[in-house]
Amino acid sequence: MKHSMFFLLASLLLAFPSTGTELPHLKFNGFLRFNYNYSDWKEGSKKRGGDFGYDLFKLGVAGSYKKILLDVDFRFYAKPSGGAMLKSGWIGYKFNARHQLQAGLTRVPFGIQPYGAHNYFFQIAYYLGLEDDSDMGIKYLYAGDRWEYAFAFFKNSEEELFGSDSETAGDRYSYDVAGRNKEVNQFNGQAFYKWGDETRQKIGASAEFGMLYNLDTEKNGTHYAFAVHHELYWKGLSLKTQISTYAMYPKNKPGESRDIVTMTAFNAPYEVAAKANIYSVSAGYTIPFSKGIVNSIQFYNDFGWMQKWDKSFHDSFQNVTGCLITAGPVLCYVDYAQGLHQPWFGPDWNAFGAGTGSNAWHARFNISLGYYF
Repeated sequence: MKHSMFFLLASLLLAFPSTGTELPHLKFNGFLRFNYNYSDWKEGSKKRGGDFGYDLFKLGVAGSYKKILLDVDFRFYAKPSGGAMLKSGWIGYKFNARHQLQAGLTRVPFGIQPYGAHNYFFQIAYYLGLEDDSDMGIKYLYAGDRWEYAFAFFKNSEEELFGSDSETAGDRYSYDVAGRNKEVNQFNGQAFYKWGDETRQKIGASAEFGMLYNLDTEKNGTHYAFAVHHELYWKGLSLKTQISTYAMYPKNKPGESRDIVTMTAFNAPYEVAAKANIYSVSAGYTIPFSKGIVNSIQFYNDFGWMQKWDKSFHDSFQNVTGCLITAGPVLCYVDYAQGLHQPWFGPDWNAFGAGTGSNAWHARFNISLGYYF
């Protein structure tokens, strides 16, 4: 059904009639990626020497008609990881070069934009729903010479099932609250101040407040998040730092823990501590090349720490060391990702919750090879 709807939409856009002299402009983009990974906590992976296979295919559309904008990012993962899904898709209005309005499945203005890390796996905040997240709503953006800011209202996260008792579906790209709670009526605000020419810097703050509707009690709990962040770019150096805090207060039925919530993406729900602080430092350095097929190599190290408020829980950590090799349209990430109580880099899938499983660091060696167009 998703495939059919997407191609129907693409066909309609291509056939869109013009009532004036100006025609709609459409530009397609995307990539095809393959992935090799070796996980030291998986016996099968160790015995086989890792695995190499399909990662994803993305098809994007950027469109404009006079002051009306369109942006679509549709992705095709393997079926066990959610299959076909809309990462983001919105219709916008460009008032002028600085002011813009977007409506639909649009990026949540929270934290460093667009990403707080340099590596293939993003920062630890991504796995907690606070990086590269898109929700259903309306967003206003302003981009000036010194100041940038955004304000948004999101009715809910990506919604596919509209029944009274329907849980949040797992075939999604970004992490959202799931299980018996649903994110609703969320407000976001974000502001940046930027300066410098040879040495460029950007400092900002983000705030988020919303409700958590419980399907059992039919009551609204609350959630909030705040962040301060700084970026520095000097010649080939890139340095990104961020401090965040979040808290979720679900109105679960009696007897159910309110210290843990369920979050989901890629058809793989897991437990997450309801309250935590997040600290991240991401450093990268790019070396350009003038000869050969390689244009540049960026070396980086990105560190993230999830400090849980509940002192009986174990904190979660991740550190990714690697490089990004760019050769024209081909991008290759080579990463050595380590995790402690990190479900994607270790054997304990609910490690972002209590983190009471393996108390050892684990590692995943990963190579992502993609052709971008």
